[in-house]
Amino acid sequence: MKPAASKAQAPAPAFCLLPIKAVPNAPRGEICGWLGDALKVKVHAPPVEGKANEALCDFLAEELKLPRRAVTVQHGDTSRQKLVRIDGLSLAEAKARLGV
Repeated sequence: MKPAASKAQAPAPAFCLLPIKAVPNAPRGEICGWLGDALKVKVHAPPVEGKANEALCDFLAEELKLPRRAVTVQHGDTSRQKLVRIDGLSLAEAKARLGV
């Protein structure tokens, strides 16, 4: 008897990069929608000593249903314009999970 042929599955994407326009000191964290080619995201934390970056990554990880370590700021640590790296999702999957 021959063993059943296994179907090859496409490997999960390594990561995607999502451009973000961060707005610190907001009353609460929320996704506002697209502002040009960047996703506008409000975070409650102030832009002091990386607190807003941490809050942004925590918020996005929760919204994407990913572990916190899967979301990092790759570029723009001290700027409102950021490039966020999301491990384990394609850009289309990330957009779908965020509802944008």
